[in-house]
Amino acid sequence: MHFSQREQQALREVGFSTDEISTASEAVVAATDDAATDLESFFEGRDTIHSDMEMAHSASDVQDHAVEYLDLFTHADDIRGYLRFDSWGVPVEGGRRIDGNVVELTLGPTVDGRVRFARDAESL
Repeated sequence: MHFSQREQQALREVGFSTDEISTASEAVVAATDDAATDLESFFEGRDTIHSDMEMAHSASDVQDHAVEYLDLFTHADDIRGYLRFDSWGVPVEGGRRIDGNVVELTLGPTVDGRVRFARDAESL
């Protein structure tokens, strides 16, 4: 079940049945799986992607990247995985689609922050 014991207890106290809590938990898991699939598809088939990532030795506000792949897995409401660029990569610890042209990923060590990626530089 997605919800912790405390969350389940609180949901019961406001009137949710065990079946309703289980149904809500399953909906959270399904939404998380859908979000991960959507994020992966955003990067598929793109030669170049643009970001607002701060890069050492770059004065530009927009960076261009060759992305090899985004590989994600889910557990309950967590999205984690790895974003591989042409010559380096970084762990992913969450993400969301902002609109049709922009996604935001929370990147782990070496970047340690939220980064927006866009199909075109003007969308950033």
